[in-house]
Amino acid sequence: MMENSGYERVRNYDECDENEERMHLNPINRTKKDAKENGDVEMANLQVSESRRGIIFSNAKDNNNNKNDRLVSLDIFRGLTVTLMVFVDHAGRLFPGINHSPWNGLTLADFVMPFFLFIVGVSLALTYKRLSSGIIATRKAILRALKLLSIGVFLQGGFIHGLNDLTYGVDIKQIRWMGILQRIAIAYLVAALCEIWLKCNDSVNSVLSLLRKYRYQGAVVFFLSIFYLCLLYGLYVPDWEFQIPNVPPKTYLVKCGVRGDTGPACNAVGMIDRKILGIQHLYKKPIYARKHECSINSPNYGPLPPNAPSWCQAPFDPEGFLSSLMAVVTCFVGLHYGHIIIHFKDHRVRIFQWMSLTCFLVILGLILDIIGMHINKPLYTLSYMCVTAGAAGILLAGIYYMVDVCGYRYKISFLEWMGKNALLIYIIATCNLIPVVLQGFYWGEPRNNIFKLIGIGR
Repeated sequence: MMENSGYERVRNYDECDENEERMHLNPINRTKKDAKENGDVEMANLQVSESRRGIIFSNAKDNNNNKNDRLVSLDIFRGLTVTLMVFVDHAGRLFPGINHSPWNGLTLADFVMPFFLFIVGVSLALTYKRLSSGIIATRKAILRALKLLSIGVFLQGGFIHGLNDLTYGVDIKQIRWMGILQRIAIAYLVAALCEIWLKCNDSVNSVLSLLRKYRYQGAVVFFLSIFYLCLLYGLYVPDWEFQIPNVPPKTYLVKCGVRGDTGPACNAVGMIDRKILGIQHLYKKPIYARKHECSINSPNYGPLPPNAPSWCQAPFDPEGFLSSLMAVVTCFVGLHYGHIIIHFKDHRVRIFQWMSLTCFLVILGLILDIIGMHINKPLYTLSYMCVTAGAAGILLAGIYYMVDVCGYRYKISFLEWMGKNALLIYIIATCNLIPVVLQGFYWGEPRNNIFKLIGIGR
């Protein structure tokens, strides 16, 4: 899926004509080129002048002669998301308000995963806007998904340089099969195959014609959403047991016997993962362990309070099978935003189309939350998908206006660099290399490390 870029760096530019891409992203160049091909140089200059009259949407600051001109805002969006990921991973321990919500609700950290999935979708639209061979593109997409899946299992399947004991290893009997990169790999593969094979030859000159061209992809989104809702609210969840590997091991019973429950203990998302993956292969430190029922330090992790429910210590994977269906839908939303880039050349039209869809998604998500379909990241509910995908659309439109329209690129070039190297940054963050450097070198005893020297952890 990605090579030398980041989570969702899916830009197969060997399948695209770079000159056409520059014209595609810069309508002024396209106007000038078309007029010159007809031999009317004076008309070309006049058309360019007319195109630049709009103050708000002018491209006067764009570097049109740059051979590598492209949708820079997408790289910067990816870099901003990587920065947000690193920030909430480390600052979330000190400021629980920005850490993942223990169950229902939405915090700053809960936007990271949907943003990456959204970026994957936008990138796919640019990657597969013109295909020479669907079979070759399919083979490359499968190989990239497998690479990303393998990296994810390696990084998140066990533990590499744990912060407390500075050891490493993967227990095959306890390996975690699902995870962040694994979910992105699944979403990428499904969206890529649909983009390769499920688009019609209709010409696009309006919003309705755009929907007609990608109607089969819309059908896939509708099916995934309905299938997810039917399983989440329709499956019966029986009582279940789990075991904590103490000495001796202790078995706990979780009483359910309900249908359509969306609490931590008896939801269909966890039941499906326990049946398919096995409870020993799920995430051992679930986010709901920070709820007030499960931690005396809530919203932080902490010791169990008296009479804590049995499910507080049960494994639960926030990147499980059923919840990944809605993650795929987020990728399709990004794909639609990318289609708008492909088929509409005017800046105003693009931003108007993005913001119209964004408003619809956010309003729909809030309405669903109000009527009881709560915003929930671990379950990846439909309301959560709508609100976070809408937020991603707002951010993309803002960055696009600032960078690709107004030309404010170099002032935030470090975000562009981070976007192009997002996978490397993620690996460093996942493997805890930075904390290991800070904590792994000490004098006398492990607690005498660099952290203590700078006044942290005393």
